[in-house]
Amino acid sequence: MTLPLNPAMAATDPPPVPEARRWLEGVTFPPGRPLINVSQAAPVDPPPEALRQAIAEASLNDPTAHLYGPVLGMPELREQIAREWTEAYGGRIAAAEVAITQGCNQAFCATMATIAGPGDEVILPTPWYFNHKMWLDMQGIKTVPLASGAGLIPDPEAAMPLINARTKAIVLVTPNNPGGVEYPAEVVQAFFDLAIQRGIALIVDETYRDFDGRSEAPHDLFADPDWRGTLIQLYSFSKAYRLTGHRVGAMIADRARLAEVEKFQDTVAICPSQLGQHAALWGMRNLGEWLKGEREEILRRRAAIEAGLKKLEGWRLLGCGAYFAYVEHPFEMPSDQLARRLVAEAGVLMLPGTMFNPPDDPAGGRELRIAFANIGVEEIGTLMDRLRAVRF
Repeated sequence: MTLPLNPAMAATDPPPVPEARRWLEGVTFPPGRPLINVSQAAPVDPPPEALRQAIAEASLNDPTAHLYGPVLGMPELREQIAREWTEAYGGRIAAAEVAITQGCNQAFCATMATIAGPGDEVILPTPWYFNHKMWLDMQGIKTVPLASGAGLIPDPEAAMPLINARTKAIVLVTPNNPGGVEYPAEVVQAFFDLAIQRGIALIVDETYRDFDGRSEAPHDLFADPDWRGTLIQLYSFSKAYRLTGHRVGAMIADRARLAEVEKFQDTVAICPSQLGQHAALWGMRNLGEWLKGEREEILRRRAAIEAGLKKLEGWRLLGCGAYFAYVEHPFEMPSDQLARRLVAEAGVLMLPGTMFNPPDDPAGGRELRIAFANIGVEEIGTLMDRLRAVRF
């Protein structure tokens, strides 16, 4: 007997990272040439020891760390975010306009659950973050691709004709996943103006904001008193403090939106991870200098990737920043086939552009994403040597 299956779920593509990991099955990597894994944008090291100690102390000494907490998160953490974001972006953000979620992916899902339903449309620039596309597919929401232009920067004017009565939101990710690019403040502002004009939401996912190469604020949307009702910002603590397994994210939105988000949160998770929230709060209060060092190291690796790719004949760097380089490869075969062959023939695991683009977009077959944040400058040099030696 075949059990019923939601057709929207059946039509959703499998998650790319687990699929890519299956390419490793049966492949042996010699001791002198271990696998270089640049497939996933997640820290592989544990949090710094001081933060691990703080987590342990909370676990041992704070009984509330093991109980249900407020649905929208710890008040202290919401207040800390509100203070720091107000200082960083200008304007005034209140703690009641902050919600804590089980990771940034859940922040996106919660946001979309309050905005759109089956038959509605949401605009995603391509190449897109695949988990965003997957959630929309699961909910029966139509994804409308917006092709990015030169430098992988989407054009607000190109988005205009895509908006119709069914359009509910535009989603931006900056620094971008998978492209790495940092959207200029004027581009983000133009999308915000468009969203207000057309009465739709602008969702700005800033998961990688801590590794932005710019010293100034990436935008000043929160300084606009009209941000409420239009702008929703998403954030993740996973990258900043290596808390991937603790699943702590955040959302900034107006109070009316968060009242709807609370319904989603209470049904799906009841509350965010208590220990994860303790860790995020401790990190914000104590690891400012450490995080600056992490950012500087990521910027060094970014520079090494940019320099290395310039020397690879036939390869073209399309975008680079935060954790990612997005490249065009020089081979005849499509990127999904190439990525599989690189595992056995070069000892490299990376994701093909077909995972970040619509199936009918030929660009995906020419592109690859390199998640370089987990390999040091020396290993980046080894990666370039291996790619240089590839012959198909």
